[in-house]
Amino acid sequence: MKVTLIGCGNMGLIYAKALIKYNVVKPADFLLVEKNADRMEELTKMQIGEVVTPENPKISKSDLILLAVKPQDFLELSFQIKQLLHPGITVLSIMAGLTISYISNQLNHDLIVRAMPNSPAGLGMGVTAISAHKNVLPEQLRRAEHLLSTTGRTVYLENESQLDAVTALSGSGPAYFFYLVQNMIEAGKAMGLDEGVAAMLVKQTMLGSFHLINQADKSLDELIVAVASKGGTTEAAFKIFENNHVGLNLQKAIFGAEARAKELSKS
Repeated sequence: MKVTLIGCGNMGLIYAKALIKYNVVKPADFLLVEKNADRMEELTKMQIGEVVTPENPKISKSDLILLAVKPQDFLELSFQIKQLLHPGITVLSIMAGLTISYISNQLNHDLIVRAMPNSPAGLGMGVTAISAHKNVLPEQLRRAEHLLSTTGRTVYLENESQLDAVTALSGSGPAYFFYLVQNMIEAGKAMGLDEGVAAMLVKQTMLGSFHLINQADKSLDELIVAVASKGGTTEAAFKIFENNHVGLNLQKAIFGAEARAKELSKS
């Protein structure tokens, strides 16, 4: 498979390195597109693939183009690359907020797959939701999924509009998790624990709890009940959660993120 990466920032390079690491594409069949001369030199030293400019005709020989540029840079770029697209090229976009129809219209090309990854992709532990234009063939979709799976798990959504919910839930989700961890650590410090001790306790608790969710043959409600014994310390904490509508407010916050995703969407 011949792949072209357009957009060699943080997320683009995460995919570039993963593709090479898992032998999805060979360096000889991999193009990295960059227009800045200094950046081209840096990318060449990485020896991931061949570094070319956006107008290079080699792009037209690709089986798949991965678009990882900033959304605001896409419009200008589209005028350059639309001339290089042959009918069989799959365009895989990880650009936030740009819909399949918008990308398709700008490129005059309908083999578009849209993906929403999240930041743990950098560790190979991400989750990416994808949706595709109706004209994308099953084998082309599988090819895109295979590429994305190098950074974690993938889920296919037939309804593209659900990607706004994905953005709010898993795209922004790591920040919610960091916020919860941060505040638990601050609570530990306020109770007199050294920051390092509090951080270790919270991080290990989160890690262990994740594995319990994945491996225990119990629902989340059952797992909560197993910890929150009647009249105990966990029950005392949960009473405060309930009195302050913590769960409801968390859901409202995620709904707010979804609403903002819809506002930012360009179709």
